[in-house]
Amino acid sequence: MERGSILGYDLNEKYCQISYYNEAKEEPETLEVSSDNYQIPLSLGKMDGQWVYGMEAECLKAVDDSLFVEDLFVNAFYHRKVTLGKKVYDAVWLLAKFIKLTLEQFDEIEYLTFSTPFTSVDMSKMLKSIGRHLGIPKDKVYVQDYKESFCQYMFYQPKELWQYESALIFCDAQKIKAFMLRRLHVVNNRDKEVFVTVDEVAKAHIRELEAIHLLMDDEEKARSADETFKAFIQSVFEKKVISSVYLTGEGFENNWYPNSLKVLCNGRRAFVGNNLHSKGACYTSVRICRDDNEGPVYLDETKMTQQISLRMRVNGKEGWYPVVSWGTRWYEADGEWEVLLEDDSDLEVHIESLAGEELQVERISLKGLPERSDYSLRLKIEIMFLEERLCRLTLRDIGFGDFYPSSGFCVTKDIRLGGINGQFNSMS
Repeated sequence: MERGSILGYDLNEKYCQISYYNEAKEEPETLEVSSDNYQIPLSLGKMDGQWVYGMEAECLKAVDDSLFVEDLFVNAFYHRKVTLGKKVYDAVWLLAKFIKLTLEQFDEIEYLTFSTPFTSVDMSKMLKSIGRHLGIPKDKVYVQDYKESFCQYMFYQPKELWQYESALIFCDAQKIKAFMLRRLHVVNNRDKEVFVTVDEVAKAHIRELEAIHLLMDDEEKARSADETFKAFIQSVFEKKVISSVYLTGEGFENNWYPNSLKVLCNGRRAFVGNNLHSKGACYTSVRICRDDNEGPVYLDETKMTQQISLRMRVNGKEGWYPVVSWGTRWYEADGEWEVLLEDDSDLEVHIESLAGEELQVERISLKGLPERSDYSLRLKIEIMFLEERLCRLTLRDIGFGDFYPSSGFCVTKDIRLGGINGQFNSMS
């Protein structure tokens, strides 16, 4: 196809941005809307039966604002009704229409990751349903927040850029926020995996920023904002070893912070740009496409710190294989597998926690399964999360082709997990 089939989509209250994976260069490229501009305003318009979006829709606002609609992200999240012209629309439908229009130039989309300011069960369901509306299977649509996008972006950068902590600083026309990517030290880490997280470590409002944004030649306010920002950086970076710093957001578009930049670049690499989140989302799509489980595991307060494993033989190698891995969000952990049993003895389930060394063992009785020769007992194992800390395992006899029809055997087991409350925060 013209631009690739593995995409990352940055979506927020103001705009969207699209990055696609360039197979030849082996890295994401960001769709350019105009010269050095990657951001598409999150607005829709309709005139004479013709839908337009972005800057074209913005032009309609000057002609007749009843033909124009904005705030699509917020209205869709809260499932509001929106009037456009003489018709009332569901805001989710309008957002889906906007996303579809922005992706029309991509012939076939195989993997799509949305990057949003925050995630939740409702956000995930909404965007995954929009993905299905676009013809993309549910398991090939992923939703992550900006912190995880930063993390995924960094995984693909040279190791020296995140050898220690790495900082992301966001600035709009009013406020500044600082985030830190750091490694986690967990209690239970038998396989020596690397676990990382991103913390919001500081934020501040700088009143002069709005004036600078509107009046670029206001030197006095620029100097004052520069000094305030420099003090902010010094307080955030104090006693930390930071390998790299990334500046993002419209607030950094004007060069008002020369003294602060000297502090930022003192012993570390600094980068400025506005497409980090869409590229981070694109890298997530690449990992899903390649089924790449290598590299660090990202954790935050929404991710599971438990891992559920079954003893299986895969490709001739026997061991405990996770059916739900740590780092998964509980509302995205449902799945099903088909297995061949060696015998009808009880099934053992292991639940490991990163926050403690104690192993939780659950047993599921297979009493009632018919007696058959080895490897002719075929079961479907289904995992469904009923709520954040309650997992249901269902084992169902599905027969063995024409040789053995299903016996109708079915057993369920509800497993109460320790949860993430308090455990994630206890990791250092």
